[in-house]
Amino acid sequence: MSVVLRTSVPILLLIALGYISRRYGFLKEGDERVLSSYIYYFALPSLFFINMYEVEFSREVLKYVFAAVSPTIIAIALFITIFYTGIVKDKKTLYLLIVTTVFGSLAFFGIPFVVFAFGTEEAERLAALFAASISFGSVITATTALELFKLDGEKVSKTKILITRFSKNPLIVSTLLGVVVNLLGFNIPIFFSTTLHRLGSTTSTVAIFMLGLFFFGRSYGNLKMAFGLSLLRIIFMPLVALTLLKFVFAVPSFESIIIVLMHGMPIAVSTIVLSERYDFFKETIASLNLISALLSVFYLNVWLYILEIIL
Repeated sequence: MSVVLRTSVPILLLIALGYISRRYGFLKEGDERVLSSYIYYFALPSLFFINMYEVEFSREVLKYVFAAVSPTIIAIALFITIFYTGIVKDKKTLYLLIVTTVFGSLAFFGIPFVVFAFGTEEAERLAALFAASISFGSVITATTALELFKLDGEKVSKTKILITRFSKNPLIVSTLLGVVVNLLGFNIPIFFSTTLHRLGSTTSTVAIFMLGLFFFGRSYGNLKMAFGLSLLRIIFMPLVALTLLKFVFAVPSFESIIIVLMHGMPIAVSTIVLSERYDFFKETIASLNLISALLSVFYLNVWLYILEIIL
């Protein structure tokens, strides 16, 4: 019970406060768009840049990162395979599977959960490293799927359009800049890094609070589909990660626990923002966020209990 109180209750309270602020008129309809723009253009880019800038690419770190990203690569490969074999025939369904699987709430939900669960600097470091290393691939993969969804049926050069839009996407640009600055060995001024840390640190609180705003008065359709999609991050991704860590990668048990937990985090809160911007399964994504956020109170703590026994 104490673990649940430390991990999930603070997150549920933030969601509830966002909902109440709309329910009782403290914030009005449309205010969530201001918060979503703040997250999309300022907070998230700051978080992605500073995380990638501060990663130390040692041999141990690269080993951890490879073990962390492998389950996502396998999942994407599996979805593409079942599409080309005809099991999934609709491209839009393929895009939905990819976005909802690869885009977990790592920074918003994962880092706070791990910190609340373990309360150590090492746990926070590992969770932040996971979020920073996987965010680049997940952002590009999810954004590619969203852009292809938007361009579906249009007779245009999709590659050229994708490159153009990627060059203007603040999430991709900030992640790439962080990697480049890191690898080139540049030292950014302390006042600049402090500003980015401050902006990035607001992402989790504002995004979870905003989730409550989005939940109010929203149409929740396709609940059955949303629940099925939620199982991808509740069961499928953690199982893939656990299998690889048990039989393929020789990663220390504590690091393995962090990797499995992070793969089980709910769908990213920012998918609500992105679904609005791309008109992408808005009702399903809203329902999926609601279901996965509420169920996370139970299933993440179940995973934590299981992992501490078997790893």
